[in-house]
Amino acid sequence: MKTTIHQDHNNILLGMTLKDCSQPECNNTALHACVSPVDVMNNRRQLANFLQCNLEDFVFANQTHSANFYKVTAQERGKGALRQDTAIPDTDALYTLESDIVLCSLTADCVPILFYSEASPLIGAIHSGWQGTVKEITPKLFRHLQQYEHCDLSRVHVQIGAALSQEMFEVDEDVYTKFHNLGYADEFISYNAVTRKYHIDNQLTVKKQCTLVGIPEANITIDRTCTFLSPEGFSYRQDRQAGRHVSFIRRTI
Repeated sequence: MKTTIHQDHNNILLGMTLKDCSQPECNNTALHACVSPVDVMNNRRQLANFLQCNLEDFVFANQTHSANFYKVTAQERGKGALRQDTAIPDTDALYTLESDIVLCSLTADCVPILFYSEASPLIGAIHSGWQGTVKEITPKLFRHLQQYEHCDLSRVHVQIGAALSQEMFEVDEDVYTKFHNLGYADEFISYNAVTRKYHIDNQLTVKKQCTLVGIPEANITIDRTCTFLSPEGFSYRQDRQAGRHVSFIRRTI
């Protein structure tokens, strides 16, 4: 199972699967975007074996580019893992305070965010495409965690995963305006006068959102791999039939 493991210590395991066309469906892990659900399920089982856990420990959301988040408990263990229709509905961020649950985020250009607290059992996974970013899903979740879960954001660590690069994230003025209106993203936007297109760095905008809510910059790591340019990347912008990466995080006891 081809993956990038960002961390595997202090009882925290987090990473991201990679495109691998030597495998069925190129190692696609998304039931909602596949040719063969059987192959996707086999890929998911391979990932579970690789992580030395059960597929029933995984939790997936039915991602809708919303700013909605959901607190996962043992009751939700296995949601979306075996069947798409059991995934947590209309949700783009998951968090839990329980151990041995694998939280998952599916992406193909969008920004995956994995995070954990060094001061509590908290872990989480966020899916932030450009719509999620302008809806501020990430800061909304962290403010919720601070207020309702008494989370010390200065002790949260964030991994921002591979996504579409600024070079390849080309948009028209309508999307530019949404980022501009955030009030803090202009430094991550460039304009090409020849093509009359704007180029936006979604990863750095998300990083800025994290620092603005109080997460130390030293606690944020970014995988700058471009999912469009890398042969190991699934890119919806490049191929509308693309599969999906799964970013995953688990805390053991």
